Amino acid sequence: MPVPLRDLLGRVGTSVREFTIAQRTIALIGVAALVLGVVALSAWMAKPSYTPLFSGLQAADANVIVEQLRTDGVPYELTSGGGTILVPEESVYDQRLKAAAAGLPSSSTGGYSLLDNMGVTSSEFQQSVTYKRALEGELASTIGALDGVKVASVRLAIPEATVFVAETKDPTASVFVETDRGATLNADQVQAIVHLTSASIEGMTPENVAVIDAAGTVLSAVGSGATGGADKQAADYEQRVRGAVQTMLDRVVGVGNASVVVAATMSTESGERVEESFTTPEGAPALNESSTTEDYTGTGGNAAGVLGPDNIAVPGGANGDGTFTSESATRNNAVNKVTESTIIPAGAVARQTVSVALDSAAAGAVNVGNVSDLVAAAAGIDAVRGDVVTVEVMEFNRDGAADAAAALAAAEAAEAAELRSSLIRTAMIAAAIALPLIAALILVARRTRRNEREELDIGQLSGVPADWEGVTVPIAMTDVPPPMPIEPVSAPVPGPEAISMERKRAEIDALAERDPEKTAEFLRNLMDERQPV
Repeated sequence: MPVPLRDLLGRVGTSVREFTIAQRTIALIGVAALVLGVVALSAWMAKPSYTPLFSGLQAADANVIVEQLRTDGVPYELTSGGGTILVPEESVYDQRLKAAAAGLPSSSTGGYSLLDNMGVTSSEFQQSVTYKRALEGELASTIGALDGVKVASVRLAIPEATVFVAETKDPTASVFVETDRGATLNADQVQAIVHLTSASIEGMTPENVAVIDAAGTVLSAVGSGATGGADKQAADYEQRVRGAVQTMLDRVVGVGNASVVVAATMSTESGERVEESFTTPEGAPALNESSTTEDYTGTGGNAAGVLGPDNIAVPGGANGDGTFTSESATRNNAVNKVTESTIIPAGAVARQTVSVALDSAAAGAVNVGNVSDLVAAAAGIDAVRGDVVTVEVMEFNRDGAADAAAALAAAEAAEAAELRSSLIRTAMIAAAIALPLIAALILVARRTRRNEREELDIGQLSGVPADWEGVTVPIAMTDVPPPMPIEPVSAPVPGPEAISMERKRAEIDALAERDPEKTAEFLRNLMDERQPV
């Protein structure tokens, strides 16, 4: 072992033996924490990067794939309740190819791949059912790719084709969606699912798609669309109108000085209305016109006459020979025809009422009529429909607001106090940990400075008197610049001790000439030994 390393280990061992129990405990804790940190870092760096092999697996498929991974000796991890299998990144493609060769996952919806297994002897019914299953599988896999969707299942109700138009029915679809843990589908995602499904099936409308989640909540109902039933539509409409009116009144009378309540009645009936109107264009020529003229000349004889009140023939004043003339005309004029077909969906606003209460303390100079007009315009009031707007000025009860403000202030004060207490506890814990460590480091540094010295045997120096043999002086191992030359001090009458001291000084001078650095360290340590540590 090299000498410097052996000396360093010896000094470290000496320093450790001089530690107190508290210092040894702190040192052991620090060494243990360092070792644990190194082990954890090494384990984290040595851990391979995992990536999903398959996700959304059924229990049977997950079990078979896990057995395959165990047989191949590939490490794996299970997440999402066992539905997702993670493997090292370098093994993903190899294991996917092996799973595909084994027909895994076998419980997949299949999609259009189902059509590849159909034979030439398949009946028309089998072809129809397989094609519908393929559509359902493709839609389910597409919907399952949306964010937040864990599992999706689609069922289609496609009526049989018929030559009778009056008996033709629209296709419908139902979509079951299971979301990830803690995820919720918003209105835009539900609309996306509805329109994706309806656009994939010929003749299907968005109103004929039903979406239900795993909790049994109807996200989109057949006939009413993705906005839900009449109650949900009414609640959404009331919230939207109330928010618009409240925002406007807050700017007019100030925040907290107006209260708005909206009550809306939504129609639950849907239908279709057809109207036809006819108009005659001005100055347009007739489409076709025909006239007939008939002339008859009689041969004489008695005139038939006209029957009178008593059924007695009365002469008609015409010629008695029976001559007459008849004319008739037929004209077909151009006519404008307008046919209007209106589909009335469910969820239309049948009637709404808006009630506004203003605080008298803040609305003293506000014109109630102007406020009523503003509210009617903001809420879309239709008087023909029967909508009503009511605006009243009254005194608000401020007791609850004061209590709420006091409770809010108390809660904020308690939160601030808790935060301060948490900071103080954290600071105390940090100080309790840091102070012993700092003290230990200081003690170690001081003891290391005292122990980082080597023993120099003066008697081993060449030219040193025998009186100095066995005398050892600690000299520090640090590099310091050489001191200034020391001038000898002469004595008038040197005695024996003075002569001995003079000889020693001469030897030191000689030593200084040969090795000035060690001489300087020797003198410096002599001075340090006289000072208290």
